This record gives sequence, structure tokens and C-alpha cells, in this order.
Amino acid sequence: MVAWPHILEFGGKLAPESTERGYLDTSGSWRHMVDVILHLVDRGLLDELVALSVDEISSAMEATSLRGSRPEADPRFHRDFDVDLEGEVLELIDDSEGLGEGSSLAEEKSDSAMELSLLLARWCSTAQWTCWDARLFLYLEPFIESPLSGQDAFLDHGVWEQFSESLSRTDRSSYSESVVLDWMSRREDMGETMEPSEDPMILPTMESHRTLSESLFNIMESLRRSEMELMAGREFLEAGRWMLGRSTLSETWGLES
Repeated sequence: MVAWPHILEFGGKLAPESTERGYLDTSGSWRHMVDVILHLVDRGLLDELVALSVDEISSAMEATSLRGSRPEADPRFHRDFDVDLEGEVLELIDDSEGLGEGSSLAEEKSDSAMELSLLLARWCSTAQWTCWDARLFLYLEPFIESPLSGQDAFLDHGVWEQFSESLSRTDRSSYSESVVLDWMSRREDMGETMEPSEDPMILPTMESHRTLSESLFNIMESLRRSEMELMAGREFLEAGRWMLGRSTLSETWGLES
């Protein structure tokens, strides 16, 4: 017998009970899963870019003259293509009335300025990592001091600091294995099978958890070994609420004092 959809575990629900975290329910909540997105950002370069005027940013993107200064990409991870980000920047500037009134982007106080700052942070990224939000509970919660409370926990610098510290005391294989074993234990606690003959999604899901947890370990290890800053956000999140280092973009440059 094939397991019911609520435990096929492509994504997962944001359940209050620990054993239920990461499991799909029969109401179809998987349709509402959103991606949490991490970037490793060259903060020095980003500070240089936001010190430019919007006109200077627009001219540089149109002339593709910033490509040579973009930090080298980590080949193990995806990141946005030059041409795609250049197009997004130019489109945003063209469509945003009032953007460009300050002598530098950092001095501008508007939602459009925050969106442009986020695009420039993505330009300064060396690596990007993406995961459904509910799955991320499985990867972080066992390795931090207290349970995570909702999606906004992934925008908390302290959570990532604790997680990074925990990972520094183990290796990639051990961490990945512990994630898979924890997932198996949660299934068994819910009375669900671990037999591939009874649930054809067991092995693909196990491999997915292994691959994602290993790549998460890699990006956190790169963060510890570099001078990059971690930027964390999610799909459909307002630009100003993205976390960069210890602050949000709004706290750093714009709408909050």
C-alpha cells in the first residue's frame, strides 16, 4: 500500500509538534510551501554599489561594466546569471517613479530602493542555496538550542549563528546522516512505513534529504571560512525584511532607524 500524501514529504507542514514537522498533510498544504533562500554576499562590494547613484548603477548595468568586479561564483552552487540580474535592475529602475532622487542608493528611503538593494546583494553573491521552508525545520531544529517558532525564525541571525556553530563540531557526512536518521525516526513515530516496497517515495525522499543537507553543510562551511555575510530571505518576502549579516536591509539602509 502506498503511503498517504501527508507523509510523502516533498516539503512539509509547519506543525507545532516536533515529530510532524516536515510532513505534507492531506489538505494540500504543499501548494503553499515557499522557498527559503540563502546567499553568501560580498559585503564590501555591496557597500560600494549602494554608494553609487541610481543613474550610475543603471549606466553600469546597461554597459555590462560591473561584470568584471562581480565575485567569483562557487561552482558547487547556483547563482543568478549576470544578464538576468542586469535585466531585473534596469527594469526596476525604469518602472519605479521617484527612484534616483538621492545622491546615492544608500540615501534613498523607499520600497523600490530596498528592492534595488536586494538585487545588488544578489549581484554580490558567490553562492545561493534554496529549500522549502518546512523542510528546513528538519535540517536546523535538532542542532539549535530551542524549537524554531514559525517561518520568521529563518530570518534571525542568531539562529544561523547557533546552527553554524553546531556544524563546526561535526563533518558533512555525519550531519547528513543525522538528518536522514531523524527524518526516519519521525516517520516511525507517526506509525509510517520505511519499506520502499510499501512507499515508492521513500528512497527518492531520503536521497533528497541527503543531497540538500550536504549542500547546506557546504554553504555554511564556506561562510565560516570566508569574509562573506549570510543573507537569508524567502519567496514573496518584502525586500527590506531580508536578513543581511545581523540586520535587515531596512535597518541597514532604509526605512527603519
